[in-house]
Amino acid sequence: MKPDSAVEPASAVNDPLEALPGRIEHGPAVQADGWRRKSTLTLAALGVVYGDIGTSPLYALRQSALAAGEHVAIQSAIMGVVSLIVWSLIVVVTLKYVMLIMRADNDGEGGILALASLAHRLQGLGRGVKLAIGTAAILGLALFVGDGMLTPAISVLSAVEGLSVESKAFEPLVLPLSLLILIGLFVIQSRGTARVGRLFGPVMVVWFLTLGALGLGAIVQAPQILWALSPHYGLMLFVEEPWTAFVALGSVVLAVTGCETLYADMGHFGKFPIRIAWLAFVFPALVLNYFGQGAALLRDPGKADVAFYAVAPHWAHYPLVLLATIATVIASQAVISGVYSITRQAVQLGMLPRMEIRHTSATDYGQIYVPRMNAYLCAGVVLIVLIFKSSNALAAAYGIAVTGIMVLSTVMVGMIAAKLWHWKLWVVIPLFGALALVDLMFLASNSLKIAEGGWLPLFIAAFVFVVMETWRLGRRVHLDHIRRESMPLELFLERADKTPLRVAGTAVFLTPRADAVPGALLHNLKHNKVLHERVIVAQVMVDDTPLVAPDKRIQVEKLGKGFFEVHIHHGFFETPDVPRALSEARAYGLAVDPETTTFFIGRETLLPSENPILGRWRTWLYLQLASNALSPARFYHLPPNRVVELGTQVMI
Repeated sequence: MKPDSAVEPASAVNDPLEALPGRIEHGPAVQADGWRRKSTLTLAALGVVYGDIGTSPLYALRQSALAAGEHVAIQSAIMGVVSLIVWSLIVVVTLKYVMLIMRADNDGEGGILALASLAHRLQGLGRGVKLAIGTAAILGLALFVGDGMLTPAISVLSAVEGLSVESKAFEPLVLPLSLLILIGLFVIQSRGTARVGRLFGPVMVVWFLTLGALGLGAIVQAPQILWALSPHYGLMLFVEEPWTAFVALGSVVLAVTGCETLYADMGHFGKFPIRIAWLAFVFPALVLNYFGQGAALLRDPGKADVAFYAVAPHWAHYPLVLLATIATVIASQAVISGVYSITRQAVQLGMLPRMEIRHTSATDYGQIYVPRMNAYLCAGVVLIVLIFKSSNALAAAYGIAVTGIMVLSTVMVGMIAAKLWHWKLWVVIPLFGALALVDLMFLASNSLKIAEGGWLPLFIAAFVFVVMETWRLGRRVHLDHIRRESMPLELFLERADKTPLRVAGTAVFLTPRADAVPGALLHNLKHNKVLHERVIVAQVMVDDTPLVAPDKRIQVEKLGKGFFEVHIHHGFFETPDVPRALSEARAYGLAVDPETTTFFIGRETLLPSENPILGRWRTWLYLQLASNALSPARFYHLPPNRVVELGTQVMI
């Protein structure tokens, strides 16, 4: 997927944890170092990748049992929902994400936008299919933002509510304490999370060990719950009470929320650490805990509304509340960081206006902070908590965004399996058809919750979708106007000898089109009546790959008469830095010193035309987005004292 404007961003994470070492063939010492690195990555993945899905036991089985237990015998309901949860973890997470979807990496990177970019490059796709993939990418990003607001709210609320389980006297404190924790979490984002992040892995190790130990202790007291490992009990729930079982799926899916993170963070940690962390540690701990909760409910069905804390001995209750709160903060941090990352990708691909992106760590290039998105997330999360007030109420809103992304991912990976992996259709259609059917059942079940609160993530996603579509369409109209009004560069070069004066120095003009004269160049010539001795027309391009190889970063073409055409390539995971890229042009016969070079950029004042192509409301929205976009000088890291801005008016 190419961005609508070549001058729209490019940004990527050259994370030092990004690539796993390949085959190790240099002796025991190197092999030991390789395994040590993989162990470190696996520990880090536990803290970042599995925070969301790892805190699902706080509410998933509780909501599922309450949904099914209203119309089915309580023992059948418990056995049925435990079976459905465990098999959802096996089919959706283990089979689909860990085994299949993680194969569909885009140069080692994952996530809905990376997946859509990979699918978009498939050979033999028609324009309609490519348009559908682009739309799916925007929709997936919009749903991800909606999920990013709900996850911190329901996670922290469900943990803090544990205070009121032992004593109702703490109940009035749950809401303000949850808000205090969440607001504090967003406040510290600007300072970075590198130091605290080092604790994420060890804390989550303690969390998963605790989940497994508590679950195992409860299983010993009611071992008959292990029969729920048979899918028979989940199927019998559908046979005995099909409608109730279908409705319960809307809560069962809460057990797999966070599975998209496995794929999205693949580029940071690699496939092996994420897979080994799931298969050897996270999956067993979750299964033990869900079985343990089921066992506790078989012994005392009246504890369904506090299923998670029912597995803990009385003395461990408050320490467990503290540990759960810390775990949910870690899960929330992982989701917030994910929203930052996908926002940066969207900016680079031209789906959102330029935004300020700060790097909060000198050593970990993946640590970023997006102030504007942080403010939006904070306001959204606080409003959600104030509106719903409890995790039970929020559970009705949670899940629909996740299932929407799951459906999109399954369809696109199915296309990749057929077109890129060259799998036989008789394998692709039944396999991915079955997986898509499971996703659609989850989505359909969650759609029943729209009136109860499911409208919220859909509203958020719809708003984000409209904003991104407006920006994309507006950029297209905007660039079409520039294209019509611009002079061909070839024609300008023919007349360059007639310029009154050439002054010493180098001038760089950023442009969305390298074959046309930048507006800033024409305005400089018109007002100052001079051209620099060397003129560089620079086009910043975002390729539909996460990273661009250093030898493909820059292309230089000598046009004659002191003019040069430079193409600067970035991947959508990379941070655009024009001066740094130009300093590498020396290898191509063009020596540029950013500290003695003048950078010219155009500052456009956009005005609505009498009959705007986008319509009046879309034009108004685009003008607002454009006026609040980060200036090119800051976004492309141009030296502040070497930038000249020349204004112009554009009617759209």
